[in-house]
Amino acid sequence: MQTLVPGLLVAMPQLTDSNFRRSVVLMLEHGEAGSMGLVINRGASLTLGDLAKNQSLAIAPERSRQPVFVGGPVENHRGFVLHNNEQVTEKHEVVPGLYLSLTLDTLGPLLKDPSSHLRFCLGYANWGPRQLENELASGAWLFAEASARPVLEGDPGLLWDSTLKSMGVDPAMLLKGKGLN
Repeated sequence: MQTLVPGLLVAMPQLTDSNFRRSVVLMLEHGEAGSMGLVINRGASLTLGDLAKNQSLAIAPERSRQPVFVGGPVENHRGFVLHNNEQVTEKHEVVPGLYLSLTLDTLGPLLKDPSSHLRFCLGYANWGPRQLENELASGAWLFAEASARPVLEGDPGLLWDSTLKSMGVDPAMLLKGKGLN
């Protein structure tokens, strides 16, 4: 079984499921029991300022307009914090310089600190046993190496194109084939 963690999955044009169209997914788990990842380039209608207000958290003014991301269609009330702050106690290193945290206790200090890069995702993407392997084999996804900078600092609206270009693939040359849902 190809290891997909840590890595990025880049949706191909034939993947027409609205949850994943032109998406880039940061893979967090991959094994015999299934796979899990976060869509990192789809903004929600919610901002970090809205989130902070709803949770009664203080926030640096520079963060107020930053988007919250739709991490995937599963458990869209559950939050995941991707960040680069190594001082945070509750964290799991995904790749060097990129951490995953899951608690409001971690989110609070990160919202107040404008120097840390962060992406807050609501929900996640999930695949059953062998489902993702089948989708990869059918050409629905391309795999790319993950690194902290594009995940945290890349323009979300350009991430799909820039990830493909970093792989040597010209997005304009991709043909939309038979749709996969």
